[in-house]
Amino acid sequence: MPAAADVSANTMDAPTGATAKARLQALGAVARARLRAAAALGVIGGVLVVPQAALIALCLQRAFVEAAPPAALLPLLGALLATLLLRAGMTWASRRLADHAVERIRVDVRARIARGLVARGPVWVRAQQSGALAERMGAHVDALEGYFGGFVPLRAEVVGVPLAILLAVFFVDRTVGLVLLLTMPLVPVFMMLVGWGAQAASQRQLQALTRMGGHFADRLRGLGLIRLYGRGASELHGIRAAAEELRVRSLRVLRIAFLSSAVLEFFASLSVAMIALYLGLTYLGMLDLRAAPLTLGMGVFCLLLAPEFYAPLRRLATHYHDRAAALAAMDEIALVLDDAPPVVANDAGGGTPIAATPLVSVRNATLRHPAAARDVLSDLTLDLHREQHVALVGASGDGKSTLLEALAGWLPLHAGTLRHAPGLRIGYAPQRPFLFAGSLRDNLRMAKPDARDAELEQAAETAQVLRFASRLPEGLDTVIGERGFGLSGGEARRVALARVFLRDPDLLLLDEPTAFLDPDTEAAVLQAIRTFARGRCVLMATHSPAAQAAMMQVWHVHDGRMRTQGGMP
Repeated sequence: MPAAADVSANTMDAPTGATAKARLQALGAVARARLRAAAALGVIGGVLVVPQAALIALCLQRAFVEAAPPAALLPLLGALLATLLLRAGMTWASRRLADHAVERIRVDVRARIARGLVARGPVWVRAQQSGALAERMGAHVDALEGYFGGFVPLRAEVVGVPLAILLAVFFVDRTVGLVLLLTMPLVPVFMMLVGWGAQAASQRQLQALTRMGGHFADRLRGLGLIRLYGRGASELHGIRAAAEELRVRSLRVLRIAFLSSAVLEFFASLSVAMIALYLGLTYLGMLDLRAAPLTLGMGVFCLLLAPEFYAPLRRLATHYHDRAAALAAMDEIALVLDDAPPVVANDAGGGTPIAATPLVSVRNATLRHPAAARDVLSDLTLDLHREQHVALVGASGDGKSTLLEALAGWLPLHAGTLRHAPGLRIGYAPQRPFLFAGSLRDNLRMAKPDARDAELEQAAETAQVLRFASRLPEGLDTVIGERGFGLSGGEARRVALARVFLRDPDLLLLDEPTAFLDPDTEAAVLQAIRTFARGRCVLMATHSPAAQAAMMQVWHVHDGRMRTQGGMP
């Protein structure tokens, strides 16, 4: 178990000092070996264009100038075929490695986002649009594919391949090499200028995608309410406006991407044209900048390598807007990527048995929801022990549910300390339990995935779930909708209570477990809770007189303070 630590109030915001570029490099660490191998194979495949061009030029020189017989060309043609096959194999292997690396990174990033959401806790998640969070885990992660699968491997190729071609061309003709050398810096300069605008446009486009995803998901969940109040036409107009905004921003990104490609193509074509003009004038004898004669093979060699000199830059240009999109996506992903500090710290207790120490100890705590202007509860000090069964009562809004969330670890303290005993198992049944789309059995199994069917059915029987499940078409195998669609509020609470029983906790935190129940069912549920709570601690928020009578103590929450019937707890 971790060492004892105090839970302090000001730990909600995780530090985010790294830039988006540094974050992208950190994300690629899980597949760095594959990305480096893909880049190395890409460089080797690109450099092979030099012997390929040399073999073609030599074949033409011997066939048309030296008039060599066809048999003399066969070794050259065989070497050319081998070079082409080797180059194709290098390209395929590089692409294969890059694809595997991208898949590994996408899986890892989605897992880290999920861990970040869990670490930030349900209170933070509930304050966000679920559609926007889904977009960050979906489309925003997919936006990283072009960067890691295309841009990153090409960076090494852009350096290595043009350098090898430049050295080869300088060896054959210094004038052609000088043209390539002087025109090369113009390309990255103009790409950089265009790239600044591309990143800003990509960020605005991804923000529009996030807003539309969140807006659409929220409207889907509230579709029944929208129809009930006759707001269908106006909401349809809002969705249409969001889609139009996304369309406009997406086209702006494409326009900048095409502009960057056009800039590169212009300078590359201009350079190749200058080289072709120089070679043509030299062959016609109208220009003489060489000490030795220019053969056909030399000219063909330089002319073949001139477009290949810019080929890596061309490919990089097609992925340059992917880099801008990835940087923009990283800004959005970073909001949920960082793991939040732990909300609750366990106290090792110096080896003291859990039965001899409080299960939970709170000292001088202040509770406040994030972004709230005032405290919900203040100066809170309490201990919870085994065999302590407490009813927490008070008016709605006085902080009963807030206290349960804090004890469960769902809400960080604004001030003070909270300690959990080592090995403490907590069972929390909130007032609005979340039920997933699926069968009742699957929803119960969330508490204990390896539970046997008999064990699961016993928990359902104890929590009175079978009382209504037995009337359903397929019993516990009946499929319900998302958020418990198809169940009443009381039935959903009983499913949550069965989850708590299945978890076998030391501490039960129950928020209105008997609300919406008829007296007979309420009495059965309370009896089940009392039976199950033997040797355990129970803290139950309730308005029910019957539930209060079933507990050993009653704590009152009022005006930001908590008192028992006989004083402070």
